[in-house]
Amino acid sequence: MNLSSAQRWPARWAAEPFLYLTTIGRRTGRQHRIEIWFAVHDERLYLMSGGRDRADWVRNINSDQRVTVELGDETHAGVAHIVEAGTADDQRARELLVAKYADSED
Repeated sequence: MNLSSAQRWPARWAAEPFLYLTTIGRRTGRQHRIEIWFAVHDERLYLMSGGRDRADWVRNINSDQRVTVELGDETHAGVAHIVEAGTADDQRARELLVAKYADSED
């Protein structure tokens, strides 16, 4: 596929209500799959944990950054990065997710 002539992944799925994130369990080594809200900016996916570093998926990423993302009808492997609190990326993630889900019942 010529990405210059088509909308790039993940932007073409940005309006989807959620994605599925699979991490590698830090203790078990087994796959751990969750459904989670997300936002897209500059070909990056931003996710937020209400419990910050207490969430299992965040702890798993701190142990092994390899992830799989299912979004729309596509599945991609990638490397996750934890955004440091108080940084420009942290602020961007918050703004993007609030803008996308502000009217949500949850």
